Amino acid sequence: MSVQIVVAATTICMVNERLTFRQLVARAPLRTIRTNDLAEVYAHPRQEARALERRGLLHHLAHGFYCAVPPEHDPALWRPTIEAAAAGIASAIYGDRVSVLTGLTAARVHRALPRAIGVAFAAVPVQRRPLQLVDRAGRIHFVTRAVADLDAVLVTTDLGQALATTPEQTVLDLGRADPRGQDADAREAIDTLWPDCDQLVLADIAGRQRMRATLARLRAGR
Repeated sequence: MSVQIVVAATTICMVNERLTFRQLVARAPLRTIRTNDLAEVYAHPRQEARALERRGLLHHLAHGFYCAVPPEHDPALWRPTIEAAAAGIASAIYGDRVSVLTGLTAARVHRALPRAIGVAFAAVPVQRRPLQLVDRAGRIHFVTRAVADLDAVLVTTDLGQALATTPEQTVLDLGRADPRGQDADAREAIDTLWPDCDQLVLADIAGRQRMRATLARLRAGR
């Protein structure tokens, strides 16, 4: 008597899965996704996120958030700047070009504050708790603002283009947040940005956003 053993074939479509995954990341703002976004591709998104991280395709930013590792970089060594991480995570939450990097974070992307800092600020339309990063000792603060009213400009980050407040908006925001000039980083950023600020633009923003007193104080200190 002959016995036939039938073994079900297992089909592994790694190439197709990787293409689908890359398409998902490519269409995500700043190549940053939530873990749950992987449910569009995989049945078990959390496990797959960890697997993709081990394979060097994803970088873990914070609980529930990953960004794609640029192919030209070593995944074991690469991580985005905290400013890029803030922009990516805020975009994953609120959508593309809704949030705006602000305060000292905007100053950083405008190269007005050379020292790296362990906190990032993103203006957003809906309140959210601060988010601790897992790839460094850093935190993202979400500042509730009328983001559509902010003067913003596109800036380039490690993850792509994002919105940041203009130098004029940044100076006024920093001045209003630190009326006594006690924050050394804010003072340095204001002093660096001030010569390049358009005084007419400063006056326009101050008028629209009720910061005339802030502008008068900043001008008095020049």
